[in-house]
Amino acid sequence: MAFDKKKLEKLYQARQHWQSTTLNHTLERMPESQREFITTSSVPVERLYTPLDLDNFDYLADLGFPGEYPFTRGIHATGHRGKRWTMRMFAGFGTAEETNARYHYLLEQGNMGLSVAFDLPTLMGYDTDAPEALGEFGKCGVAISSLQDMEILFKGIPLGEVSTSMTINSPAATIWAFYIAAAEKLGVPMENLRGTLQNDILKEYSAQKEYIFPPEPSMRLVTDTIEFGTQRLPQWNTISISGYHIREAGSTAVQELAFTLADGLEYVRWALQRGLDIDDFAPRLSFFFNIHNDFFEEITKLRAARRIWAREMRETFGAKNPRSWLMRFHTQTAGVSLTAQQPENNIVRVALQGLAAVLGGTQSLHTNSMDEALALPSEHAVTVALRTQQIIAEESGVINTIDPLGGSYFVEALTNQMEAAVYDYFRRLEEIGGVLPAIEHGFFQQEIADASYQHQREIDSGQRTIVGMNGYTDNEPVRIPILEMDPQGYERQVARLETLRAQRDHTQVSEALNQLRQACEADENVMPYLIDAAKAYATLGEITQVMREVFGIYREPVHI
Repeated sequence: MAFDKKKLEKLYQARQHWQSTTLNHTLERMPESQREFITTSSVPVERLYTPLDLDNFDYLADLGFPGEYPFTRGIHATGHRGKRWTMRMFAGFGTAEETNARYHYLLEQGNMGLSVAFDLPTLMGYDTDAPEALGEFGKCGVAISSLQDMEILFKGIPLGEVSTSMTINSPAATIWAFYIAAAEKLGVPMENLRGTLQNDILKEYSAQKEYIFPPEPSMRLVTDTIEFGTQRLPQWNTISISGYHIREAGSTAVQELAFTLADGLEYVRWALQRGLDIDDFAPRLSFFFNIHNDFFEEITKLRAARRIWAREMRETFGAKNPRSWLMRFHTQTAGVSLTAQQPENNIVRVALQGLAAVLGGTQSLHTNSMDEALALPSEHAVTVALRTQQIIAEESGVINTIDPLGGSYFVEALTNQMEAAVYDYFRRLEEIGGVLPAIEHGFFQQEIADASYQHQREIDSGQRTIVGMNGYTDNEPVRIPILEMDPQGYERQVARLETLRAQRDHTQVSEALNQLRQACEADENVMPYLIDAAKAYATLGEITQVMREVFGIYREPVHI
């Protein structure tokens, strides 16, 4: 942004005068408690922004046009005016039958794509009837213990037409094999499948902790899926590099962005070491971000994310295909921001967060339900959450022009600050030796823990107000309907597993598991063997146990 010296001097003098007269006069009239602006942002926020905050800002190099490198203003030239984001509501609870009914309901209500939440035993690679799984059936997602469950989950849903996202990480390759096998039984070849596998194991070690195997064999499995997807499933995103759970664990926005991008760059390095060409696999990498309450901070986080990723793909890794430079991402509103107190307030929080995601240029969005601090979403609550997206799309007018916030002094300055803070974290990670050494040394874990502790201190002290929880409170009881799962669901799921084990071809299962073991030991790509085991109706627990025996299990080091 070019200004001659005299104009800059006049502008600087004008801002100084404003700060020393108008602003100070206003502050003097405020109550003492309100005189100092308390920022909730990861980076400092000034009271006023002018062109002075964009010194040496190059419009074309730093901002450009929508759909053009470095994609600060969005990856599509037409933005949401040309194609709206995918309204993809995350859902899963109880049995496959219950969740299948919810999927049909959501599609009838205008949901554009499916997103599967799995229960904790499934996320940890256990069958529903495993002793380790007792008491956790269906509570945070749907229970999937075999190909049979996957077939029921998608009964009556055209998998060749609907894209499916699956939030699973350590056993992601196995669950993907179940999905591929289920689609094939429905007559849909894997080449026609569209969707996303979260499959982001690195963030498990630093944030969510749903890991099974040590980092190296886990990264091998992720690379296997990237390789297999590149060769066989051209429309599938084999990994969704996720900042969501990093943020839910308590990180700042800057940490979420820096750690997520660092993980993404590490996956690229492993795929390149496998011998894959970057322009063959990079266009199918995707991301998943959290959207919190600090409206402009979240928007600028997404803008900075696109610019950094484009630069790293083109300049650092030498990608030639412009599609390899694009950062495509799903966003979800912040679960950790929801309160059990005055849950209707959560509708407002989610609306603001969803709007920020849209203005930030998301390609896909899940909006949380008002009751999620209390229970799994009821049908009524999830409908309100979906309608929130539809109101943003149909009534707000924010999609009428492309990147309406582009060029704002505040937005562009904050984007630049976000970017600089991310590169500072990259420098620190490089000094440690990279992502895996940083995990082993507890760097990510300590950074997130410190940020989470500071955030909670601000709430406890009243420095940060959470409406309805530590400010503007009341003693009214909660009066919203809560979802009730089928009380007989667990017994039916266990009975189905017992019948499956009794009726399947035991020789076929044994042979498939033995071949899988050999592939794991021989460092072959495991995906073909996992699909064969799925088709033989080997269970998730049986498959995971083979891998545990070959790869071992991970115990997080204790850092004092």
